[in-house]
Amino acid sequence: MQLTCPAPAKLNLFLHVVGRRADGYHTLQTLFRFIDLHDTLHFSLRDDGVVRRTNAIEGVAEDDDLCVRAALLLKAETGCALGVDITVEKHIPLGGGLGGGSSDAATTLVALNRLWSLGLTRVRLMQLGLKLGADVPVFVFGENAFAEGVGEELQPYPLGHAWYVVLFPPVQVPTARIFSHPELTRDTVSITMRALLKGQIEQPLRNDLQPVVCGLYPEVANYMAWLDKFGKALMTGSGACVFAEFASRKQAKAVLQQLPHGMRGAVAQGLAGHPLHDWVPD
Repeated sequence: MQLTCPAPAKLNLFLHVVGRRADGYHTLQTLFRFIDLHDTLHFSLRDDGVVRRTNAIEGVAEDDDLCVRAALLLKAETGCALGVDITVEKHIPLGGGLGGGSSDAATTLVALNRLWSLGLTRVRLMQLGLKLGADVPVFVFGENAFAEGVGEELQPYPLGHAWYVVLFPPVQVPTARIFSHPELTRDTVSITMRALLKGQIEQPLRNDLQPVVCGLYPEVANYMAWLDKFGKALMTGSGACVFAEFASRKQAKAVLQQLPHGMRGAVAQGLAGHPLHDWVPD
């Protein structure tokens, strides 16, 4: 048996750091949006219990791959005797704030829950996902979401049609470096989803990590300055990727066609939900 599954990227339409817990983790508020830029994962059932990634990925050792870790965690939690070969086609840039590794892990949990006939609920898979990383649960949740806590407290958030120009600065930003930076804003005033839905937010929505990243990585600042000429540019996650929203594919493509030589980017459509949402029992 084989499954081929997408693992979509996400954008943070804003990201506020509202505090810091006693354990050192930061508390956040953010709005997750799935886009149609995605990795593609292939799963082939094994009956010998072996979990293996079949292809090399530059910069990601097999033992460190979140897909492999997700599969091994699922086996350990359920006692499943089956195994899997995983092939990963990477299209989401590494270290870009687009959630590629987290999305790959979530797709692995969802796909193997089906391939191995485990029958775990969405809530259980989200709990397992959180052990792998703070962004994994939203991809299992499967809906665009307003998120709080470390990013795991999720509420569905309706988003309309939109297109995005997403640019890929040629750097990888280590998340831990940004969150540990002394100049990071950690006291943004909390907002409510209700106020956000009604447009009753007095402060401008932003990414609190963006000034730190732009100060440390001039390439990100340069990409953002160029994109800001066409629409409000914003960084996603802890960087390095930046994006701007447009009303139509035509508008987004027209901007991308003006991209200077040597800069990389893509046009992506906002998704109403995760393509595998209906694979998971609630």
